Amino acid sequence: MRKHLDRIRFRGQRRDEFLDLAESPNTSDTESTEDLVIKPRISVSRVESEELREVEGEQQSEAGPGSFSASLQDDSRTDLNEVKGHLEIALLEKHFLQEELRKLKEESNVDSLRQELERERCRCVELEQKINDVLRPRLEDSPSQTPKAPSPPPSAVSSTEKQKDTLSNSFLKWLYDRFGVYIEDFRFQPEEQTVETEEPLSAKRLTENMRRLKRGFKPVTNFKRNLSALSSWYSIYTSAIAFIVYMYAAWHGWAIPMFLFLAILRLSLNCLIARGWRIQWSIVPEVSEPVEPPKEDLTVSEKFQLVLDVAQKAQNLFGKMANILEKIKNLFMWVQPELTQKLYVGLWVAFISSCLLPYNLLGFIIAVYAGVKFFIIDFIFKSCPKLRQRYDTPYIIWTNLPTDLQLKERSSTMLSRRVTAGGRGSVGAAAPLGVSRDEDGGRYYSTKRGAFHEVFNLPESERPLTVCENGWRCCLINRDRKTPTDYIRHGVLYVTENHLCFESSSSRSGSSKRNKVIKLIDITDIQKYKVLSVLPGSGMGISIATPSTQKPMVFGAMIHRDEAFDAINTQYTKVVAMATATNPET
Repeated sequence: MRKHLDRIRFRGQRRDEFLDLAESPNTSDTESTEDLVIKPRISVSRVESEELREVEGEQQSEAGPGSFSASLQDDSRTDLNEVKGHLEIALLEKHFLQEELRKLKEESNVDSLRQELERERCRCVELEQKINDVLRPRLEDSPSQTPKAPSPPPSAVSSTEKQKDTLSNSFLKWLYDRFGVYIEDFRFQPEEQTVETEEPLSAKRLTENMRRLKRGFKPVTNFKRNLSALSSWYSIYTSAIAFIVYMYAAWHGWAIPMFLFLAILRLSLNCLIARGWRIQWSIVPEVSEPVEPPKEDLTVSEKFQLVLDVAQKAQNLFGKMANILEKIKNLFMWVQPELTQKLYVGLWVAFISSCLLPYNLLGFIIAVYAGVKFFIIDFIFKSCPKLRQRYDTPYIIWTNLPTDLQLKERSSTMLSRRVTAGGRGSVGAAAPLGVSRDEDGGRYYSTKRGAFHEVFNLPESERPLTVCENGWRCCLINRDRKTPTDYIRHGVLYVTENHLCFESSSSRSGSSKRNKVIKLIDITDIQKYKVLSVLPGSGMGISIATPSTQKPMVFGAMIHRDEAFDAINTQYTKVVAMATATNPET
């Protein structure tokens, strides 16, 4: 029987080759221990029943050959039951091993925690020793200054030492608990560098940011406008009252308290306004600007036009800020010595007066001068611009200070003049070829083809305006012509006092015939034009109608379309006004 059992036991897979618990599909690690305990009992009873069946099968096989088929069926069943029993035993053993592994891990964690606790204890002991080492010299120096007392008995000495140790430990503990947190703040901590994610370019986001910037600058602009209204006596009664109150405060030395009181009053009014009160403390009434509701569905050309408008505003804003910073830098770097010299002398006068005069008198003089300058002198200068250009020293210094761009232009013009003078052999030589010179300002006006008045066959008095000295690049669309070469021409547009001049950039020999000169007095209609509503940038055009053309001419693809339109329209209205003034009948 035992031989038969061994033969059946090793027919299937060995115990080492059984599937793992994690790989078996019908088992899990979350099975309860009761099921695992019950399963082996069932398997043992099954094994006993199987052994009895096998013994009966052997007896039947010995009895006769007629029961051979029944014995084969019993053997297959016993093999399957044996394999199931081995699997259950292997799963149970693996569960026990996992429990033991978990306990070992917990024990290892406990050991690591104990080690960390011991380290912290050692660290605390070391810190206490260091603090005791620092405080011992102080304690030793303090008794040396006092008269020595008779030595107590040894038992009393030991008790006093223990008391001192306990007091020192408690004092050090209190000191560490009270100021240790602040001492740890002085430790070096590396700065965390966070990289901000940049937002993608969006027309809606760009316009919203520009509107936010405008709203943020609104209080500053309102304050500046109110100060300007006070100094220009926009409201006579308000400016008179403010002048009298300010001079009275300055006479008694209350200028600084007055400004502080005004700041407190402004904050109090803002508090009331925030709570719902309707208070308007402004000299100049605010002009409500119409706010256009944002459009949800914009075409491609409208989005492109919107981005260009915002970019132009940002360009102008950055240009003004750069001009201010460059002027301040050039003022202190002696770029214009005659202007910086005035500032230098003024600083020396202020320094000597601050050293000699008492501060009360100096403050009184500064306050009185500031009030007279703000309320009287500025009003006179604003009313008489010629006096301001001649006697207002800060205004003269600021307006005459050059920017870096102006310095570059001056250096380039000076270099071109030197080259021209060296080529002609005399300083007073005529202007170079292709250049028209302004005798009053000594400036040369030229185009790519030659002198301005020669290219367009105009008198020498006709010069480009300061707005378009370099011209505006555009393309002329003449809708009266049929050929493509005459229908669209690329070139540069200029505006003079009486003419609108277009210079073609074609390299052909007859390009001078392609130039276009239009008298401003002959223009019958001028307006902004949109060439194609589909293509982006097609709205950057100006339509000009004249009696000599059947369809209006269009100057399209202009980057600075609004600037050009304003300049042409302004000059056109001036010419029309002068014409109507000279010939009122027409």
